[in-house]
Amino acid sequence: MTEHTAHTEHAGAGLTHRQILTILGGLMMGMFLAALDQTIVSTAIRTIADDLQGYDLQAWVTTAYLVTSTIVTPLYGKLSDLYGRKPFFLVAISIFVVGSLLCSMATSMYELAAFRALQGLGAGGLFTLALTTIGDIVPPRERAKYQGYFLAVFGTSSVLGPVLGGLFAGQAEILWVSGWRWVFLVNVPIGIIALGVVYRVLNYDQQKGVGGRTDYWGATALAVAVAPLLIVAEQGREWGWGSGLALLCYGIGVAGIAAFIWIEHLMGDDALIPLRVFNNRVFTQGIVISVVVGAVMFGGISMLPQYFQVLRGSSPMVAGLQMLPMVLGLMLGSITSGQIISRTGRYKIFPIIGSILITAMTFLLHTVGIDTPVAVVMLYAFGLGVGLGNMMQPIMLAMQNILPPKDMGLSTGTATFFRQIGGTLGVAVFFSLLFSLMGPNIKDEMVTAAQTPEYRAAVMEAARSHDTQVSGFAQSLIAAAQNPEKGGASSSESVMSDTSVIEKLPPELGDPIKRGFANSMDRVFLAVSIMSILAVIGTLTWRELPLRSGRPIGNPESKTTV
Repeated sequence: MTEHTAHTEHAGAGLTHRQILTILGGLMMGMFLAALDQTIVSTAIRTIADDLQGYDLQAWVTTAYLVTSTIVTPLYGKLSDLYGRKPFFLVAISIFVVGSLLCSMATSMYELAAFRALQGLGAGGLFTLALTTIGDIVPPRERAKYQGYFLAVFGTSSVLGPVLGGLFAGQAEILWVSGWRWVFLVNVPIGIIALGVVYRVLNYDQQKGVGGRTDYWGATALAVAVAPLLIVAEQGREWGWGSGLALLCYGIGVAGIAAFIWIEHLMGDDALIPLRVFNNRVFTQGIVISVVVGAVMFGGISMLPQYFQVLRGSSPMVAGLQMLPMVLGLMLGSITSGQIISRTGRYKIFPIIGSILITAMTFLLHTVGIDTPVAVVMLYAFGLGVGLGNMMQPIMLAMQNILPPKDMGLSTGTATFFRQIGGTLGVAVFFSLLFSLMGPNIKDEMVTAAQTPEYRAAVMEAARSHDTQVSGFAQSLIAAAQNPEKGGASSSESVMSDTSVIEKLPPELGDPIKRGFANSMDRVFLAVSIMSILAVIGTLTWRELPLRSGRPIGNPESKTTV
């Protein structure tokens, strides 16, 4: 009998259905907090960035959050394996609430990025510990029956998030506080309630590690390895990919990776990510797939709100509603795959279907322009959501099933970590690509448009505007008129700092900017589509292992007191 099939017992085996649901109630509160934050910021970030004068800096806000949440993810998994899930779940919620409160007070994009980094230290534990705990109490074969509860919470928050984010961002003030700041303030009361619920219900007989050491040095080395590489991915276009600062980041990152591997070797089974897990080819291939899925998911999704708001002129709230088809598609894909996996015990087909759908939909999104019907774009977004729904849950289920139950926190944390690594790199690289293309493309479109009398008349009209933002933009175009080669380059840079001016401009001025933006975004979606092909190859060649069924252990009523 192999190690895989021998380990059928799990920490919560024997719990009654009612007891499982009670524990799930606490988990879902934490997951709701994390899921809401992921979606509520996406539709508001354009408004936030414009208000803080840093549209081209928004990747820092996203990257900072992803960097810290990524780095601490395996640490939460490892520590919770040793000392229990509950205390770290409470710590994660507390840090997240404090970070949210500070985010609401930010006065610049750099401050917001720093506070989002703190928020990420808490967020890294919310998803991981929720997924790990459900892995403790329900074996893989039956787990799909309960994931519908998680999906209901995720779906609700995903629907509410974009709408609430848009609603808050669309208000100048709410109770004497800038509307967008409520995007973060809303987390505070929800988080306090979550703390109380988790403290009350998260009680079960968990299998804990004995005599294990905590790999703080490994966590430090991991931070040293990851942070500079992600920073250079974000700033490379500004610094130059071969600049001194870029080379310094490369060097520190490589040194951090080497130190991390060495420390993990010395720590053995007490390592943050024990090197033995990479001896399992199936698990290692799952990690590679997780990286690609993370890059495609976070990088691709982050582009859609930009399209709706910048190119189609949608308000943040309307953009949130336009994102709903993608959310519904994700729920449909997840629920359908979960139900079928529960009945059949087979999961491999779903990541294959998901990766093919993601590749096809991102390629179709590459073809959209400023005149593409919004309904068509929403249809593509729905297909993208279905693809993601067929990827996320089945892959996590498979990764939890590959290693023995005693490593539940390790397998969940490691899989989540590498998915976050992919997501962080995806956001940094794809946004960097977008902004590196935007300047030249907008400049080219404006140079072409400048040859028409309609454009020149629109410039003079805008220069007389009572709106100082519009008149200032037009004045910069007039100043550049003596140099057609420059053709409004300085103006394109100002648009990249604050895109809100686009909708205020006459169409003859706004349309060239939108075309330049659309051409840039098309290239990004094409890059995402090409990367998705790697996920197709990975899932097609991934070996499927039978899902553990588990068996009751002892007296069900003795396993927990809730």
